[in-house]
Amino acid sequence: MLKMTSLRRLVHSRVLLHLSESPGVHSSLPRCARLLSTSSRCRTVMPAWVIDKYGSNEVLRFTKNASFPIINYPNEVIVKVFAAGLSPIDVAMRGGYGAATLSMKRDPLNIKQSGSEFPLVLGRDVSGVIMECGLDVKHFREGDEVWAAIPPWKQGSLAEFVLLSANEVSHKPKCLSHIEAAAIPYVATTAWSALVNTGGLRKDNCANKRILILGGSGGVGTFAVQMVKAWGAHVTVTCSQNAEQFLRGLGADHVVDYTAGPVEEPLSALEKFDLILDNVGGDTESWALKLLKPWSGAKYVTLVTPFMQNTDRLGVADGMMQSAATVASKALKHLMKGVHYRWGFFAPSGCALDEIRDMVDAKQLTDSNGSEQTRKTNMEYRSRWKNSRDVHSPV
Repeated sequence: MLKMTSLRRLVHSRVLLHLSESPGVHSSLPRCARLLSTSSRCRTVMPAWVIDKYGSNEVLRFTKNASFPIINYPNEVIVKVFAAGLSPIDVAMRGGYGAATLSMKRDPLNIKQSGSEFPLVLGRDVSGVIMECGLDVKHFREGDEVWAAIPPWKQGSLAEFVLLSANEVSHKPKCLSHIEAAAIPYVATTAWSALVNTGGLRKDNCANKRILILGGSGGVGTFAVQMVKAWGAHVTVTCSQNAEQFLRGLGADHVVDYTAGPVEEPLSALEKFDLILDNVGGDTESWALKLLKPWSGAKYVTLVTPFMQNTDRLGVADGMMQSAATVASKALKHLMKGVHYRWGFFAPSGCALDEIRDMVDAKQLTDSNGSEQTRKTNMEYRSRWKNSRDVHSPV
């Protein structure tokens, strides 16, 4: 009994010490209620832009009664949104793209009813401030400025607060404002996932490699160009004529104008490549893999895959089987020719954003392609928010 009493006292004293050290928590008696609350303001609702069904822009609805996020796991954080970025995937998700796969990810045991994802909050990019941390979060504290790429299966950033795993969050670049930072995470993390996770590139093995980026003037393409160039690679890109100077300014060594005719002809005249990143899709596969160096570990990575369309059309099980059969047959076919065929996907990663942040602060990465448009979008969003929100719920 004496040992049990001592143990209880020790645990109680450590809890009180933890609370007293937390920023913004007073040492008065009510601090003990912090253990039972998900917010120091004890709120249950917040303003947000939501959709209640899939469709066009008309399905967007502003509400002041969206559910306030609750920390359910000790590694989660609640981020107060200062700026939210919209990506092309948000537009696609609004129309129902990937609904079957994302619903399965949200509810893997299929316990909830169909349509349980609504009201759904869009917005894949966020820059803001940590409002609250789970008990196991060690790398962040309340008040830290952070940014994140929000996975498509989670509620997005077009709200006052968003709930994320600490593994998905990173400290924001010091050289960027919140609005500028919200233009980067999703496309930059997608580029990182394709090049590093799938393509096997790193800053210590990229020097002198020949990289071809098809569709280099898009969001993912512009970050991919800058990443591999900063790591010492030789970069060739395809784009329209009016984007040539822009991409050369980002560091591209060679630019091929796809509006001047079939790009495979001028590309075939060049030295073969170690890696191709395909942001275009279509019939590109029919000729692009011939541009790789055979029997040297060269890889073709495409971000344009039929995975989501297969699961939407055939259902999750049949769609995944169809996708697995497709990618396996193509990988085997091209492996016999001495090159590797891969599908690339977005993967949330705070560690990747740490690396990207360091490159941004070192001026190796810039969002000169999309920052102006994203800045306008975010300013419009904030203006509409201020005109609609409760004065006690600042963004």
